[in-house]
Amino acid sequence: MSDPSVRESTLTKTQAEQQVQRPRMWRVLLHNDDYTTQEFVVWILETLFHKPRAEAFAIMMNVHRSGLGIAGVFTHDVAETKTRGARQLAEEHEFPLLVTMEPEPDE
Repeated sequence: MSDPSVRESTLTKTQAEQQVQRPRMWRVLLHNDDYTTQEFVVWILETLFHKPRAEAFAIMMNVHRSGLGIAGVFTHDVAETKTRGARQLAEEHEFPLLVTMEPEPDE
């Protein structure tokens, strides 16, 4: 049994401060085509990307008018999952919707 009057001291080392960098962010892009319906694009944006209807409609119109629209900006793993999910849903509904991802430009 140890003597309660004797205290052990513990030495602790302070670690050098580590700089934590924010992960690189990736854009999920929707590309315009002549076959995927506007309603389907809005549905994808609402369902998979959790956009409110008005925002989903605005993004869809941007895709329709300019040929490209940003569905969202995420970390790489999330962007990859969303891209894969959107492609799979488009394929299941027999639409050729092209969904890609690209890194956000460095600031």
